[in-house]
Amino acid sequence: MIRKIILFALCLIFSSVVWAQKYTISGYITDKSNGEKLIGANVYDAKSYVGAVSNSYGFFSITLDKGPVLFTISYVGYTPYQTQIDLNSNTKINIELSPSIEIEEVVIEGRLTEGGVESTQMSVIEIPMKTIKNLPVLLGEADLIKAIQLLPGVQSGSEGMSGMYVRGGGPDQNLILLDGVPVYNVSHLFGFFSVFNSDAIQNVKLIKGGFPSRYGGRLSSVLDISMKEGNTKDFKASGSVGIISSKLTLEGPIGEKTSFIVSGRRTYIDILAYPFVKLAQRESDLDKLRAGYFFYDVNAKINHRFSEKSRLYLSLYMGKDKFYSLADDSYDEKYWDAETGDFEGNSYSSHNEMQFWWGNITSAARWNYMISNKLFANTTVTYSRYQILTGFESEYRENNINTSQMIEYTSGIYDWSGKVDFDYYPTPNHSVKFGLSNTYHSFNPGVLVAEFNDSDTAAEFELGNTAVYSNEAAVYIEDDIRIGGALKMNVGLRWSGFQVKEEFYNAVEPRFSARYLLSEKWSVKAAYAKMNQYINLLANSNIGLPFDLWVPSTDKIKPQKANQYALGSVYAINSDIDISVESFYKTMDNLVEYKEGASFFSLENDWEEKVTQGTGVSYGLEFLLMKKYGNATGWIGYTWSKSDRTFDTPGEEISFGKTFPYKYDRRHDLSIVLSYKLNEKIDVGATWVFGTGNATTLGYENYPAYYQGNDFQNISQFGYDNPEPEIVHYESRNNYRMPSYHRLDLSINFHKQKKWGKRIWNFSLYNAYNRKNPFMLQWERELGTNKQKLYQISLFPILPSVSYKFEF
Repeated sequence: MIRKIILFALCLIFSSVVWAQKYTISGYITDKSNGEKLIGANVYDAKSYVGAVSNSYGFFSITLDKGPVLFTISYVGYTPYQTQIDLNSNTKINIELSPSIEIEEVVIEGRLTEGGVESTQMSVIEIPMKTIKNLPVLLGEADLIKAIQLLPGVQSGSEGMSGMYVRGGGPDQNLILLDGVPVYNVSHLFGFFSVFNSDAIQNVKLIKGGFPSRYGGRLSSVLDISMKEGNTKDFKASGSVGIISSKLTLEGPIGEKTSFIVSGRRTYIDILAYPFVKLAQRESDLDKLRAGYFFYDVNAKINHRFSEKSRLYLSLYMGKDKFYSLADDSYDEKYWDAETGDFEGNSYSSHNEMQFWWGNITSAARWNYMISNKLFANTTVTYSRYQILTGFESEYRENNINTSQMIEYTSGIYDWSGKVDFDYYPTPNHSVKFGLSNTYHSFNPGVLVAEFNDSDTAAEFELGNTAVYSNEAAVYIEDDIRIGGALKMNVGLRWSGFQVKEEFYNAVEPRFSARYLLSEKWSVKAAYAKMNQYINLLANSNIGLPFDLWVPSTDKIKPQKANQYALGSVYAINSDIDISVESFYKTMDNLVEYKEGASFFSLENDWEEKVTQGTGVSYGLEFLLMKKYGNATGWIGYTWSKSDRTFDTPGEEISFGKTFPYKYDRRHDLSIVLSYKLNEKIDVGATWVFGTGNATTLGYENYPAYYQGNDFQNISQFGYDNPEPEIVHYESRNNYRMPSYHRLDLSINFHKQKKWGKRIWNFSLYNAYNRKNPFMLQWERELGTNKQKLYQISLFPILPSVSYKFEF
């Protein structure tokens, strides 16, 4: 079936080729200063306005009529390239573009920009890494995910967290790719920082809807992140020293055909805390005390060019968070017993050790091969691992009796994947992508192992879930079709299949997006996408630790499904400023949630018995005004949205089967982001955010310990006496709104050129006007009374930070 569809689509494409004499210009587009590939550069004939776009590896191919061509390449932030070519044969040409400080001063003949107005894709946003690095930061750490959270349609979750909630979806519904490899956990420091080191990132693209068929496996968004390839021109080093962490990046050429980049980051919270730990050791009179927390990241990549047609990329990411503590204690109470003629008394020693860590590993080997001047192939093999481990060990010795115990909990997901992708450019009116992939998943949904030993007995037991193995396959094809001058469409089809245990799921996923030009500066767009998701994240919403479990669809748990519709318009105020308005409507089926009262900690049951499935609906309106380049950059983004959930399976109802608002349902979200370069030495940045308060669940009535009959204590009225409750009664889930959230962040950078290179001092102010934003709400008893009062807990007051950056 799928093979017939692909053959039929290719026949349609081939039949559209006109018989006039044509030739193809192909090659690669790179940054002249460092050799990095430029993704999405515009390639066109400035006379006929026939154009193409460079792919994810900087490759382009454009077929034009024989004769004179005003060959032009443009990329925002770079000086355009333009030359006259007398096209009478197939031509290969590699182009290097120079970064341009003042792009407004560059004038070229003709202009065709395959950007917001021209592109068929909607709900797509790309943020330059330079802009991300110039934003105000928390504790001196530039954070890619926190920058993404400032975009319309994306919510941040709780205060300071690095999670992403896109168009009413959950955190597991985001396909986050690092060099094409899924990253299953994006959080450091219990969610306050993301795992992405901005110094190692080249390009970032967020897709919220209208998904091309080459993407699949998630319902809500795709965050496609490309690592730098390494400077092919010169050896470079850069780094920074901040309040809680430091970074170092090294990159450069190895011979004429190879380049590398290595970037590392580590916090030193454990080192800063060492004097306080030693003080606590002395005050507690322990023999040894160690405790601390740290995280680290390592990014590495090698890029080798075998020939003009063949290239190899090897990339690796490793990251880990670890909290640890160790305490040793001992004493001897000895005295001389004259009657026995020996020392008598007690001796005691103890050793207690605890560790809690989680981390990702992703690795990829990619081989590019230019089969012809119209056909480009990329073969990828990847490995990904996300693992959690929590362990506790203790040993006691009293006199000559020894006792020891050990408890260890582990969970994780491991992927091995292979895929082949093709880019085919038969004519300027068609840009075809097709390919296939397969991923082997290994799920460890949580196992608890415990051992106990003393002088008389030894015991060992294991609780939890058995490992689950599955295969996920996909085949896709899509075509970017230009029909006349005004209409352009991206039409695609994706087939996905999932084999787990004895069950096999499969689905056909149509994708469609289109744009119609009302003028050179104004277009309207529409999109539809059907998505299927075969893996699920069991999230514990009441704890802030990474105890969430990745589990597959099974014979009992059906795959998640979504249908998303979008309609919008884009207007280009000028070549650098776009304004867009989009509306969306999304339905979601087979969403997974813990049953009422079930959680990660209830190990006595298999995970499949703890969950139920339901439906969701989200819809909204998004507005974005963005300026990407120049001295002043930034955006204004606003979202009005609504997101609901319903879990009404008989016997497994959540919120009594009633529809309730999603935890991160927010009616209003507003972000204002500004970065301004005052001169060559100083630039400033500011962000202001406002959001409707998160939904939370509060109890309205208590069953007191002495409860008889129907006389409930209403604790929402603070005037009543209230003994300690035994049972709390809830009307519905997420029945209360926290106060609104708003915050202002400021930053200033001081640049100075030195003989050895460049240095930058960054000063940032997080929460500049010290707004006490809600993190959580809880009932507490007022001192000296039996009255309950609702208190707000806030995390971050005004937080200044400073960091020192260097480049040479």
